[in-house]
Amino acid sequence: MGGSYTKPKEVKPQHYEKAVKDLPSMSGKVVVVTGTTTGTGFIFAKTCMQKDATVVVLNRSSERVETANQDIQSAAAGSGKLVSVACDLQSFKSVREAAAQITQQFQETGVDVLCNNAGIMATDDVATEDGCDNQMQTNHLSHFLLTKELWPLLKKTADAKGESRVVNHSSVARAGNRLQAEYLGKNGGNLGGNKVTGTFQGPKWDRYHHSKLANLVFTYALRDLTTQAGSKVKALCAHPGYAATHLQVKAVADKSMSAATQNMAGATVVQAPEDGALGIIMCSCKADVENGQFFGPTGMGGMCGMAVVLPSEKEEKLADEPSRKMLWEESEKSTGTTFAVN
Repeated sequence: MGGSYTKPKEVKPQHYEKAVKDLPSMSGKVVVVTGTTTGTGFIFAKTCMQKDATVVVLNRSSERVETANQDIQSAAAGSGKLVSVACDLQSFKSVREAAAQITQQFQETGVDVLCNNAGIMATDDVATEDGCDNQMQTNHLSHFLLTKELWPLLKKTADAKGESRVVNHSSVARAGNRLQAEYLGKNGGNLGGNKVTGTFQGPKWDRYHHSKLANLVFTYALRDLTTQAGSKVKALCAHPGYAATHLQVKAVADKSMSAATQNMAGATVVQAPEDGALGIIMCSCKADVENGQFFGPTGMGGMCGMAVVLPSEKEEKLADEPSRKMLWEESEKSTGTTFAVN
């Protein structure tokens, strides 16, 4: 089971086609999503285009973006429209600039869905230009800031239509130790180094765990605050299971994961990116979701299967109230902003 792993394993979708067919039209809705060049974000953007939404994609500028955008645009049905905005999630300045561009373009219509999808996995212990861990800033802190900056648009839509949604993308890697404040602070480059001590173990993976746990904690914190404020903006979360995407390819190339481990996973539990995207698709497109729901597969210990609403008891303990309060305070401090939900 050694060898190499230079491209995602090709897996046939098992649940995607029927699940998407049963979803309502997204005509007249504005959907903002980060990270759409490959993987679940790419599938998500195409699906929303097929459902006739206006889809705003946020990515770092590259040739890959242009190619992906062409593919996403080709999926358009009816009045579906694609808007591409340059955004580097490892720069708070870039996030603010992207949010300002979206606000200017959609200040009259508002935003129906913000899907905080983009993520990196098991990267080196390096600081961003803002001094934060690159995984935590990409996977959570910049999404926290983006949500805050687009809050007026989300609120506008919720007030006019009865709801809008913030969807965060977590991972099976969320499970483990409770969230620690040091990972949210300006401690990039000083969070354990790059040693990998075993399969999904070592400082690289510890940082990834905390960033994906932060996605869940942020969701519950936002749910609590919107409930207290009587807001109609819903906070939801999803995880993709073990989907065959470029995350694993990059992890193998970075020596964070062995090709043998990935090939073994591919032979047992890995699922198609289409099925992996169903969690965020359900959170964003399903008609009857509730504030605070968490969607994901349950097969093989959460690795594969149809995305369904998961029991909340274990998740609530993992993302307990002190963790929610701490995350909000530390995220405000690191992003240099105040995020008041009203």
